[in-house]
Amino acid sequence: MKRIFISSVQKEFECERAAIKAMIANDPFVCAHYSSFVFEIDAPASDKTTQQVYLNEIEKSDVYLLLIGDKYGFEDAEGVSPTEREYDRAVQLGLPIVVLIRGTDNSKREEKECRFLDKVSSGRTRVRYQP
Repeated sequence: MKRIFISSVQKEFECERAAIKAMIANDPFVCAHYSSFVFEIDAPASDKTTQQVYLNEIEKSDVYLLLIGDKYGFEDAEGVSPTEREYDRAVQLGLPIVVLIRGTDNSKREEKECRFLDKVSSGRTRVRYQP
């Protein structure tokens, strides 16, 4: 069974993350071939840091699904969000990456999120959608 890691700013996409996870679990065809990992639902109790946990979970995954919105999210001491760290690890591992971009109006996106969107768009198929 293949595993999909669902990545985004947690608070901005709370409903979408849960809905995608439910769709994967409940669709008869999809659930026969895929499972999903959503950090706030599936993260195991651990003595490791949050960053160590999500990066380790990406290494167990076969597909990286990225949701892009308006917010860049929490930044660590180096000014990088967990979502960008997850993306970088998925690229490093050579995982197939699916990028779903909410909205078409980049003027509402935070500046760092626009830069991240440019980064993830380079040479990659992506889909925009309107909620």
